Amino acid sequence: MLVGNRMSRNPVITRPETTVPKALAVMRGSNVRRLPVVNDKGKLVGIVSLLDLLRASPSPVTSLDQWELHYLLEKLKVDEVMTRDVVTVTEDTPIEEAGRLMVDKKISGLPVLRDGELVGIITESDLFKILLELFGAGQPGVRLTVKMPLVRGGMAKLSTAVAERGGRFVA
Repeated sequence: MLVGNRMSRNPVITRPETTVPKALAVMRGSNVRRLPVVNDKGKLVGIVSLLDLLRASPSPVTSLDQWELHYLLEKLKVDEVMTRDVVTVTEDTPIEEAGRLMVDKKISGLPVLRDGELVGIITESDLFKILLELFGAGQPGVRLTVKMPLVRGGMAKLSTAVAERGGRFVA
């Protein structure tokens, strides 16, 4: 399975000059937790997560009044809080490689590029959906886990025994 088969196409994006409050509003309105950042030529220049934006926001226990907070936040741009060294994948990247990158780099989403242009995003939620499908979550049936010695022909004997009793495997 390849990233291109499971990615979200035409991801919601933002620009470097977007203010932090505007980026937060876009995330909330679009129900996303990360935004690829593209410049005016459409080139990917960064990525900003909900956590990045919340970390950049003042603490709710600050001594500043709401007008001072609003003023300060309106001056803070995505460019100042985004990650610039973006880890990316292509549509042809195997899904397990994308998952490995996310785990190794401790990131929750990967912009997908084709010839250097942003065409999608693959996220941890996409990978969880694949996992649920693989385990048949929500599908009728019985799940059976078998522990057996690793011997040549063992799986063949098991599948024959299951088939002889009217069972079948779904992989």
